[in-house]
Amino acid sequence: MLLGLAVVVALAATGVWNPFPGLWDWVDRSEPISEPDVVWQQRVGGTPRSVTIAGDAVVVEQRTRVEARSLATGAQLWERKADWAAVAGGDRDPVVAVGKLLVKGYELLDPTTGVTRRRDDDAVAVWTYRNLLLDARCTDATDCTLSAWDPRGTAPLWTAFLPGVHSGLLADNPGLRGTRRLTATRIDDGVVGAEAAPPLLGFPVDGRVHVVDTATGRVLQNVEPGREERLSVVGGRLLRIAARSQDGTCYFAISARDSATGQEAWQRAGINLRTADSAGCVQREDPQGARNVLIGVAPDGREAVIDGYDGRLLWVGEPGTKLIAVDDRSAVFRAADKRSVIARELGTEKVLWTRQASGKAGAALTPYAAVVADEKPSRLAALDPRTGRELAVLRTSANALAVGSQGMIIGEGREIGYVRFGASGSSPTRPPSDGGNPGPGGPGPGGPNDGDCGPKGELCPDPGGGKDG
Repeated sequence: MLLGLAVVVALAATGVWNPFPGLWDWVDRSEPISEPDVVWQQRVGGTPRSVTIAGDAVVVEQRTRVEARSLATGAQLWERKADWAAVAGGDRDPVVAVGKLLVKGYELLDPTTGVTRRRDDDAVAVWTYRNLLLDARCTDATDCTLSAWDPRGTAPLWTAFLPGVHSGLLADNPGLRGTRRLTATRIDDGVVGAEAAPPLLGFPVDGRVHVVDTATGRVLQNVEPGREERLSVVGGRLLRIAARSQDGTCYFAISARDSATGQEAWQRAGINLRTADSAGCVQREDPQGARNVLIGVAPDGREAVIDGYDGRLLWVGEPGTKLIAVDDRSAVFRAADKRSVIARELGTEKVLWTRQASGKAGAALTPYAAVVADEKPSRLAALDPRTGRELAVLRTSANALAVGSQGMIIGEGREIGYVRFGASGSSPTRPPSDGGNPGPGGPGPGGPNDGDCGPKGELCPDPGGGKDG
């Protein structure tokens, strides 16, 4: 045995024959991460920080590098050293922005080839959307320029001047004054992917909020919050959220302002938007919500979904129900008996679907599927958002990382895999509308796209063959 081992080592050292790589591959072979099995499963170089479906590629952001893999086979397409990565553009025109921390500039890469499409050497921050890419560059601390680009464009669509940027506005998608999404165990925060740019964005600069129109680049307002206020830009409105401490509790009031005139558009009192902690009602968080809607809690403890544009109550939960996912069109909540999750159309009493689930089930709404994660036993289900039809049901402890038009990426540790929707090859239904009144900058329901393509038409292809959105 010793003589045989010595011969094998000698053959391997001289390059004549080396069985060890194959032997190691056999020992290190990965177990399937779901049942039924995924279309493909691959081990990436490091634990993913984010995973995004970008056209025919899957972009995997890791700690010090980014790689892309084929959506069809999982084979690696390219790899780059980078500290951050973010995807902009729609299904047919995606690009990948990559850069290094504390280093100005970024590159825009083709997600399939990794070829550099555009390079910038001065930007300090980048925001990526389905129909827009924004970057900010500063000549000094109080003189910054915000530029908007078509995701694959070579010249800015517009530029705006801001008196500096917040010290935290670095790298990709630094926080603006908007809403924060509901989260769920085993569903990645970025599972939705790039969304359409909202009509207005709120940039925090030195304690003030500068409201920028994303269609024109005009800075519409420059507002300083009051001592007990927090400012948030939602649904084309600037919200002034007041939290006042009195009698051992917090009293809340919301005033929504028209961005062009500054006049009050609507106001509500008594709705807790979960912006304040328990210590003196200090507001340190943005309100919860998604796109153009807000999530609040009424004085009687029931949760509510509010239209950010006109202040309407779009949904009010029954006692004991728990909201777990929301977008502009529907809300998903756990029933009071904790035995099912229910999807309801916002603004109506229409129940879209009901699914049996435990009291710990979580969910997320994406343009192509509603994802439901459950425990004991561990399950991931992708459902048609409008009907509840099953697109994929998996027995797995993996996380849902990204959802696309034809399937989703799941992952556990360094292992990622692709699940195709429809066991018989059927495709999911048309992506749902963004719903709601989008405010300035886009058609509402019943407009030119009949409400099926989102506020800015971002979910339908351009009939002229252009970009999505």
